[in-house]
Amino acid sequence: MAHESPLLLRSLPASEATVIRYAALCCLALGTFAVGTEGFMIAAILPEIAADLAVSVQVTGLLVTVFAITYALSAPILTALTGRFGRRKLLVLCMAAFACANLVAAMAASYDFLLGARIMLALTAGLYVPNANALASAITPVQWRGRALAVVNGGFSGAVALGVPLGALLCSRTNWRMPFVGVAILAGAACLGLLVGVPRDAATQLPAASLRERLKLLRNPVAFPALLVTTLWALGGYTMYTYIAPYLGQAARLDGARVGLVLFLWGVCAFVGLFLGGLANDRIGANRVITVALPLMATALLALSLAAWRLPADEALVPILIAVAIWGISAWGFFPPQQARLIGIVGPAGAPLILSLNTSFQYVGFSLGAAFGSFVLTRGSIADLGWAGALWVVAAVALNALRMRLASA
Repeated sequence: MAHESPLLLRSLPASEATVIRYAALCCLALGTFAVGTEGFMIAAILPEIAADLAVSVQVTGLLVTVFAITYALSAPILTALTGRFGRRKLLVLCMAAFACANLVAAMAASYDFLLGARIMLALTAGLYVPNANALASAITPVQWRGRALAVVNGGFSGAVALGVPLGALLCSRTNWRMPFVGVAILAGAACLGLLVGVPRDAATQLPAASLRERLKLLRNPVAFPALLVTTLWALGGYTMYTYIAPYLGQAARLDGARVGLVLFLWGVCAFVGLFLGGLANDRIGANRVITVALPLMATALLALSLAAWRLPADEALVPILIAVAIWGISAWGFFPPQQARLIGIVGPAGAPLILSLNTSFQYVGFSLGAAFGSFVLTRGSIADLGWAGALWVVAAVALNALRMRLASA
């Protein structure tokens, strides 16, 4: 426990203190669920946005690029600048601003207006997530800290498995604006939950790493290549994921709610992959899991291109679903061992810093993937997205192998 929270909880019976702690963690997780739903659902509603705002799918895909690069660059800077603020108050303000930004996005009358709203969303999301993790660590005993972080970040898993397909379903029944309204309601509920569920004096001030400390870690010759593997993994996946809705429309004649069902399958498999990746990491170690997960992911992405090239739409659905399932399991099976490996490089004391940097490198990959996917669509066809994404994952495999060889030399 740290700072004021231990005093607060120590004065309560153990059972009551545990209820308060888990109530606070669930409120934090509701915020990450809202952030994850907004961040991932854009891919599901991309065609509808493009049609309504009269822009191409490629240009609409830049909504993902701008969000991700803003998130990646602003999160470490804003987190360092707001280190002296009370975390509870900061998180409440972040969620309130995030709710308002979603309402602004829902009312966007033009592409430029929506682009501005997504920048606002990225700034607030990038400030919320690392501070939510920091507060979860502060209000939890050391021996429970891993579980606390798993609860908070479980909001992202829930967003991938449930939030995104529900957003796609809502879009198919109404229009692309209503999912943003839905996320605004989620964010408002999270804001209320933080006010009620998080103790007022919970970790009023927590130390935040300075920008100099963050940049110093980037000069670590072991950590930096490992972080680049995260970027390449994200780049490869988001080359395909950003344009998954138009891909499914062309390759398997799916649209609307049926796209949401495929994304639900992907999300459930991602959740399974997170669980299996964590379990396998404990059994056989991070490096072995990663050397299996990345090639499987590349194979699944390549299979999506092959299905679109070689099979008629009425025969492609089953192979596509199998590839999507393998992609979800392998892609997110990579994530827990990658985090464990990064913590092993810097030690437990440096874990919050290295994981926040890993998130930034992840979102850089997301932004580059969306931009590269747009480039592929401009120069080629939608069937080329899978193999183009697979190339970046193969590059991650090669860099990971080189990194392991140098580390053992």
